[in-house]
Amino acid sequence: MKKLLLLLGFSLLVLSCASVRVNYDYEKATDFNGYKSYNYYSDMNMGMSELDSKRLLDALDASLHAKGLSLSDSPDFLINIKSSTYQEAQRSNMGVGVGGGGGNVGGGISIGIPVGQAKVNREIIFEFVDENKSGLFWQAISESAYKPNAKPELKESQFKAVVDKVLLGYPPAPKKK
Repeated sequence: MKKLLLLLGFSLLVLSCASVRVNYDYEKATDFNGYKSYNYYSDMNMGMSELDSKRLLDALDASLHAKGLSLSDSPDFLINIKSSTYQEAQRSNMGVGVGGGGGNVGGGISIGIPVGQAKVNREIIFEFVDENKSGLFWQAISESAYKPNAKPELKESQFKAVVDKVLLGYPPAPKKK
């Protein structure tokens, strides 16, 4: 029984991590060593349910704390988070065609019938902003599969996987000379 639970937990982790894609951008002149504390914009509209927002912020707080950053009332930088969902274009189609002709006359009709359900993805944009210096200095845009009816445990593990992948790029690795 214990092995089954371990296998199930591992499977959830693998499934939640499988398809997180992240693009990073940052201000190359930024000294990331100067940032030790953070907070969130008070008027942040994350574009997700209150429960999902809490799950994402909890995962982000835990990961930032593990990187040595602390939540503060007088932070070095502020974090803005935006998210949206979108449906991928249907890729799987089944073609049905009818054709005919004789002599010098020909004709045909064909249609494509979608097979399966279209995938729904969620894009989450993380922006780190220093309002005292350069403004936006680091950004990560993540894309991952989104299942609106997933169980809370799966959502939690997926948000953790997204945050872990996003923070792999923070701070950016110094360029070799």
